Amino acid sequence: MSLIKLRQKYHDEICKRLLRIRQNAKKGDYPNNADGDSKISVKIAWGIVNSICKNSYKYGNLSGQTSGRLFEEITKDYIQKSFDLLFKLRPGKWHYYIESTISDFDQYKDLSEIESELNRNKNLASIFGRDYIVKPDIVISREPVSDEEINKKELLIDSKDEIATLTPLRKSNDGNQIMHASISCKWTLRSDRAQNIRTEALNLIKNRKGKLPHIAAVTAEPTLTRIASLALGTGDIDCVYHFALYELIQTVNDINDESQIDMLKMLIEGRRLRDISDLPFDLIA
Repeated sequence: MSLIKLRQKYHDEICKRLLRIRQNAKKGDYPNNADGDSKISVKIAWGIVNSICKNSYKYGNLSGQTSGRLFEEITKDYIQKSFDLLFKLRPGKWHYYIESTISDFDQYKDLSEIESELNRNKNLASIFGRDYIVKPDIVISREPVSDEEINKKELLIDSKDEIATLTPLRKSNDGNQIMHASISCKWTLRSDRAQNIRTEALNLIKNRKGKLPHIAAVTAEPTLTRIASLALGTGDIDCVYHFALYELIQTVNDINDESQIDMLKMLIEGRRLRDISDLPFDLIA
C-alpha cells in the first residue's frame, strides 16, 4: 500500500468511526471537532469534512472521552502501518501502546520506585502529586537487541567482553524497552488541553535518564488560533501535526479569511505545524 492510500484510509476510518455531525436548530449542523459557537471554526471544519469524507458522514454525537479514545486508536494504527511500510529506513522491533505509564520504559524506570511509594503513602501523594507519572496517549518503543542480532553479519561483541555493559540498546544489559516517541492526540484543542500537553512534555524532558524521546502532538482542531496556542514556541514539543493539513490549507484559502491565512502561513513556515503524513518520517529521523 502506498503512503497516500494509507493516509486516505486513515481519513476513511475517522469519517466512519469518529466524525459525527451535530444537529442544532439554532446554530445549524456542525462537525464534532468544531466549536459550534465559532463561525470560523464551523466553516473550516465543514471544509475539511467535505474534502476527506466525500459527503459520507454520520449524524449524531459522541462523548468527549469516546472521541478522544477513538482518535488515539485510529492514529496509533496509522503510525504503526506507516512504520511497517518504512521499515527499511529504520529497522528494529517496534511496539505501540495507548496510555502506557512512562515508568515502564528505560529512560523513566526509576520513577517506578517513586510511584510505588506514592501509592503506599497517601500523605506523600497529596504533597508531591502524580503529575510526573505521565501516561502519554500513544507511545512508540524500541525493543533492545540481542547479542545474536548484533553479531548477525560478523562477531562484533562477545558476552565475555567487558564493554558496552550499560547501554539500554543491548538486551543483555537490562532488557527494558526504550521509549522512542510520546504522542499526544487531541481531537479538539481548548486552552486547558494545550497546557496539559506542554506540562506532560516538560515532565518527559526533565525526568528522563538517557535519550529524550520524540515528543509530538496530533490534532484535528480546525481553528488556527487554538492550534497556535500549542504549536507556537519551542523547547517542549517537537512539532504539532494536523490530521488533514492539506485539506485545512485548501479550506482556509477558499474561505479567504486573512487572519486565518496569516496564522496558518506563520505556523507552517515557522516549522511548527505539519501534516500527519510527515509524522512517520520525522519519527524515523
